[in-house]
Amino acid sequence: MTAETSQTLDRGLRVLKLLADTDHGLTVTELSHKLGVNRTVVYRLLATLEQHALVRRDLGGRARVGLGVLGLGRQVHPLVREAAMPALRALAEDIGATAHLTLVDGAEALAVAVVEPTWTDYHVAYRAGFRHPLERGAAGKAILAARRPPRPADEDADEPGYTLTHGELEAGACGAAAPLLGVTGVEGSVGVVMLADVVPERVGERVMHAAREVAEALR
Repeated sequence: MTAETSQTLDRGLRVLKLLADTDHGLTVTELSHKLGVNRTVVYRLLATLEQHALVRRDLGGRARVGLGVLGLGRQVHPLVREAAMPALRALAEDIGATAHLTLVDGAEALAVAVVEPTWTDYHVAYRAGFRHPLERGAAGKAILAARRPPRPADEDADEPGYTLTHGELEAGACGAAAPLLGVTGVEGSVGVVMLADVVPERVGERVMHAAREVAEALR
């Protein structure tokens, strides 16, 4: 902690992060132990966070993240979109295909940012706000692939780190996507969609590079 920071705010934010990392909530005693402060401090932190609906306590006294965080979360998409745009523009212009950033929204994949190439005669119309099941399309499948536990090094040589699909969302269109990795609180993918019979070989690596750029911008 430096002289310019607030110890109380820091502790409150740490409480939210701890609660966000558990599915079962935490007791005052557990929070006290994890934060290294006495129970009285924890009670005060929880009471303040409850006033803003950022924390709720169940009948058993366990604290959980409150619904108030949803209001804050609505502002996440514009921030993520802004951070991703440079990498998406470069990807769209380099490949000559429509580039997109897709995030998880429940059981669906939601396109939150789309960039179309400027120099091609035609390209796939793909709009921000477009939704589709995670099980269909390269963007959703790349996200699902990232959820699977990693395999031992000697078993994953044939796994390229990106997903290719053809005709799953639009007839005649194929897609390539790579997941965002290492970004806390953000689950998504970066990809391209194009009118082609097959995805050119270099596209997969280029999409992975763009996904790494976006992930770095969001850290």
